[in-house]
Parts: sequence; structure tokens; C-alpha cells
Amino acid sequence: MTIRLPGADGLLKPYTPRTEPLALSTGAPFASRTVFSAAHVVADPYADVSPDSPAAVDWDATLAFRRHLWSHGLGVAEAMDTAQRGMGLDWAGAAELIRRSAAEAKSVGGRIACGVGTDQLTGPASLVEIRKAYEEQLALVEESGAQAILMASRALAAAATSPEDYLEIYGHLLRQATEPVVLHWLGPMFDPALDGYWGTSDLDAATDTFLAVIAAHPDKVDGIKVSLLDAQREIDIRRRLPQGVRCYTGDDFNYPELIAGDEKGFSHALLGIFDPLGPLAAEAVRVLDTGDVKGFRELLDPTVELSRHLFQTPTRFYKTGVVFLAWLAGHQSHFTMVGGLQSARSLPHFARAYELADGLGLFPDPALAETRMKNLLSLYGVAQ
Repeated sequence: MTIRLPGADGLLKPYTPRTEPLALSTGAPFASRTVFSAAHVVADPYADVSPDSPAAVDWDATLAFRRHLWSHGLGVAEAMDTAQRGMGLDWAGAAELIRRSAAEAKSVGGRIACGVGTDQLTGPASLVEIRKAYEEQLALVEESGAQAILMASRALAAAATSPEDYLEIYGHLLRQATEPVVLHWLGPMFDPALDGYWGTSDLDAATDTFLAVIAAHPDKVDGIKVSLLDAQREIDIRRRLPQGVRCYTGDDFNYPELIAGDEKGFSHALLGIFDPLGPLAAEAVRVLDTGDVKGFRELLDPTVELSRHLFQTPTRFYKTGVVFLAWLAGHQSHFTMVGGLQSARSLPHFARAYELADGLGLFPDPALAETRMKNLLSLYGVAQ
């Protein structure tokens, strides 16, 4: 049986889906790396909303997906970019997501860390207002029992006039944090509003400011998440971290080599691509736990082509491909996204994502994935 898929050239080509998924199972907790998957939210497909409406979330399906990730040993990075934070999910929705997911994590013994930002601010804000917004979100995350991830702030990027403004805001927050946090540097390829973060567009100077924040409060920083899609820069930053501060790779282009590491160290992981790759990523890390770097790379290297496809420019729309694959894999009953973001990628993009994911054996039920792909194709007028 074959399926006709449209290519980037506009022509249809036959593809023969695989009939069996990759054989993967749950296993022991990870020993050598700490691994988080950023997780997407599942929209309520029956809600009568528009793209400008507050997010209507299917909470049962959203929490079920988190249980899926936890069952494979992955931690959940909640209310992050992958959850459409600032791209369909506002602060009210994110706050509810944090409360519900943190409670679910506690009930099943899952690890969770949650994003802290300033997205309750909807217009220009002063540095004092930005600090208070951060404080409000930090308090909610800590009260929920989750670890805090201090995310980059659009409001701070707009209001800061120098690196010193970043040093002051982040220093204040780190002094207030009750437990060590993860600092997140999200590059402008993920969010153009964050261009010039840390007070400059010069990445070398920005790196110095970022590291100065950590050096001033090493006891309050569990680790950093670097999402710049620049492997060498991440390695350079990793080697300059104070003793005991971890680097969580956020590089969805180069993660296998960064997690594998070298003679001078390695990165842990906090990745959006581990949303669709969860079971396979977990299996690879367990192989790495045995010291088998070659086996780890043999499992994870073939996934990079899919990841680079999903995260291609404009990178911020990678969430569309992530949710699309969750639908094909049977983790949700529909392909609808908050904010109507299911329209953000083209049919040829979806077709290639399906082909790559199927080739990796990511779909637990390949026949279901094939049927759903054919249904989507029919909506676009592609007869089979």
C-alpha cells in the first residue's frame, strides 16, 4: 500500500509507509543525563473561539500527554515556548497549565519545571513593572512545587537600555528564588522580539553578561538552557560555567553531539523536539547511560533530519509540526491548535514531516497515522 504525498516542487510522489513501529519500552530512570521535554498543549476542538480568543485547552488530553512523557522517564518542561506561550497561550492559560501539570506531576512522581516570564504585561512596561511581573510568576511556580525556569522576557528586551538592567533584574529574581532555577536564553530565531537580549546584538558581549549573572549567583542557578542553534557557542558557554551549574541544550539542530559531549563535558537536555521523539530519545539516553556513545548516536542521529525540518525557518512555527505529529501518533483526536496555529505550515511541509517520522518508526500505530495523513490530504484536494 502506498500513499501519494506532495513535494516542495508541487508534484505528487508515492510513499510506502512502514507497517511496524520502532520497538520501544519504558525503563529505568536516567543515570547520566537530566532530560526534559518541553510539551505542547492540546486545544479543545469544540470550543467556539477565534485566533484572538483566550486559549481553549483540552485539559484531559494535555495532561495525558504529560503522563506519556513521564512514563518514559522524561521530565516535563511546562508552559514554555513549545506550549505556545506567547503564541496562543496567554498568562492566564499558562498559569492554569502550571497548576494542573504540577499537581499531576506530584500525583505520578514526575519531574517538572515551569516557565516564569512577564507575559501578563500586554504593553510597554517599566523595569519595576517587569520585575513585579516576574515575581508574580515565580511565586506561582514555586507555590505549585515545580522548579522555575526564568525565561527571556519580551517586555525586558523592549525596556532595557543596557546590560546593567539585565544584571539588576535577574540578580533580584535569583536572590528571591527559594530553590535553584534554570536560566533560559531563547534566541531571536524562536522569537524575533528577543533580538538583542542581554543588552546587545553582539553575541559575544551578550554571552559575557549572561555568564556574569550566573557567576554572581552560582548557588541559585541549577543550570542554563541555551536555544541559539549554535553548537560551538553552546560548548563555549558550557565550558565557562561555574562548577555545579548544568547546561541544558536547547539546540534542536545539534542535540545528539551536545548531549554526547566530549572530553571536557556534555550537555543535559531541555528540548522541544523531544515532544515527538520522547520514547526514542529516552531509549537513546538509556543506551548512553551504559557508556555506549556510539549506540546513543546511532539511535539519535537519524532524528536530526526530522528536527531540522520541523524547526526550519520561520523557526517559531515548529509547534505546528510538533502538534501535527502528536495527532498522527494518536496522542490527540484532532489537528487543531490554540490560536489557529495549525495553518502555520504548508501541506508539503506536513507531508515531509509524516514521511520522516514514519521512517523513524515514531508512530505507535502506523496504520492510524497513514489514515489520518490521507484524511488531511483529502481536505487539501489530494486524491489517493
